Amino acid sequence: MVTHTASPHSLPPFETPDLGTARTFEDAQAAVAELERLYRGSTEFLISRFETVLRSGASDARFRAFYPQISLATRGHARIDSRLSYGFVPGPGEYATTITRPDLFDTYLTHQLSHLIRNHGQPVTVELSGTPIPLHFAFPEGSHVDGALAERLDRPLRDIFDVPDLTATDDRIVNGNYEPSLGEPLPLAPFTAQRVDYSLHRLAHYTATSPQHFQNFVLFTNYQFYMDEFCAMARALMAEGGHGYETFVEPGNLLTRAGGSGPEAGLAPPRMPQMPAYHLTRPDRSGITMVNIGVGPSNAKTITDHIAVLRPHAWLMLGHCAGLRNTQALGDYVLAHAYVREDHVLDADLPVWVPIPPLAEVQVALEQAVADVTGLSGYDLKRIMRTGTVATIDNRNWELRDQREPVERLSKSRAIALDMESATIAANGYRFRVPYGTLLCVSDKPLHGELKLPGMATEFYKRQVSQHLEIGMLAMRKLAEMPEERLHSRKLRSFFETAFQ
Repeated sequence: MVTHTASPHSLPPFETPDLGTARTFEDAQAAVAELERLYRGSTEFLISRFETVLRSGASDARFRAFYPQISLATRGHARIDSRLSYGFVPGPGEYATTITRPDLFDTYLTHQLSHLIRNHGQPVTVELSGTPIPLHFAFPEGSHVDGALAERLDRPLRDIFDVPDLTATDDRIVNGNYEPSLGEPLPLAPFTAQRVDYSLHRLAHYTATSPQHFQNFVLFTNYQFYMDEFCAMARALMAEGGHGYETFVEPGNLLTRAGGSGPEAGLAPPRMPQMPAYHLTRPDRSGITMVNIGVGPSNAKTITDHIAVLRPHAWLMLGHCAGLRNTQALGDYVLAHAYVREDHVLDADLPVWVPIPPLAEVQVALEQAVADVTGLSGYDLKRIMRTGTVATIDNRNWELRDQREPVERLSKSRAIALDMESATIAANGYRFRVPYGTLLCVSDKPLHGELKLPGMATEFYKRQVSQHLEIGMLAMRKLAEMPEERLHSRKLRSFFETAFQ
C-alpha cells in the first residue's frame, strides 16, 4: 500500500494500491493482459475499501485507484500503408490513452495494438495513469448498494472516494478540438476511460441490456413493428439451431441459446426501458444488435452517443419516412446518399455546413441486399427504390405550418424523403467515425394527400416490415464479411486522428 499526503487544509491522506511499475510490450495480447491485471487490481481495491467504510460508518482515510494507461513514443515519421484509416499515429511524439473494462474490449484492444506495434515497430507501455477511477464506475454491472448503509457515513462519499467528474467527461478528442496541456501526451484513442464508463452505464439504463451483449453491427428503428419482427426472426433462428448465431438477448438480459426453446438466464424488467435493445450474438461480436430509438432526433443522438464508445463496425437506420415525390408509392424504399440536417441536436458538435458523405461500402451492401431480397436488379430496381436526399427535421407536425417555405427548401435540396432520425444517426456516425447508412420505407405521402387508413396500415406493416428487416439484416451480413480495414473508411478521418479507430 502506498500512502500519499493530501494538501493542507482538509482532506485526510489517501491510500492507493501498489500494482507495480510500467512495463513495455511488443505483443498486443500480453499488453491487454497487463491492462486487465491493473484494472482488476484497482477496482477490487476500491470495492473492498468501500465495503470496509460501509461496515464501520466512518473513515479517517481517503481511497483512490487509477485507470490503467497504454502509451506509445515515436521518434520519426514512419512510412505507413496509405490505404489504412487507423492503426498509426500522425507523427513523432508521445501518445497515450486511459483504458477501462479491458475484459469487455479485449478483442478491440488487441486488434488496435497489433496494428500500432506492427506499423511503428515500437513497443507500447502499460502502466497506471494519473486519472482516478470514480467509485461509481468500479462496481461490476448489476451491483446493488444498500442506500441505508450509505447514509450511515459520517462524511460525504466524495470526501472519501473519487466520484464522476463531468468536467473530464467530454467529446473534445473525437470532436477534434482537444488541446493537450504542455507536456501532456497526445490522445491515442477517441474516448477517455471515464467517458467510456459513463456511456456503458447509460447504455444499461436506456436499453436494459448489458454492454457485453452489443454486437458490432447495429440496426436502429423508429417503430415497434420492426422490433416485434426482429424478435420473431431471432426466436425462430434459435429454435432452428442458431444458423451461425449463438444467443438471442432481450431486455433484462434474457438469454436464449441456439437450440433452446426460451430464455434460460436473465430477469424481465418490470417495465420496458426508454430504448429497448435486442441482440443476435456471435462469439466474435459480428452479430446484429437492434434498438428501438423511438421518435425524434434527441433519442437518436442520445443512443448513438453511447453506443459509439463500443466502436461498432457499422450502424444503419431502418424506419419509415414521408415520401416527397408523386412518383413514389407506399412501400417504396429510399436509400439515402445525402442529408438535409434540420434536427439541430448536433449543431454544437458538428456544424450543419459539414457534409455527411455516402460511404460506398455501405451503399453497395444496402443496394445489393434490396436486389437479393426483392429479386429485382438493374433498371427494374428503380421501380421500388430511389436513391437521394433525406431531410431530417425536429418538428413532427411540420405539415401544420404554412407549407410554402418548407416545401420550397425541400425542393431545392432535391429531397425525396423526410423523417426525424436518419440524418442524426448518419451525422453522429460521421462524427464518431462509425460507418453509417440509411434505408427507409415510404409509409405516407403528406404532400399528396396519401395517408394510410387503419386497415391499410395493418396490412402494410405486416407485409413491408418483414421484407425491410430482412434487407437490413442481409446488408449487415454483407458488411460483416468485409475486411475491417476496408469497412472503416478514410472518408471519416480528419487531419489529426487518433491511432485507434
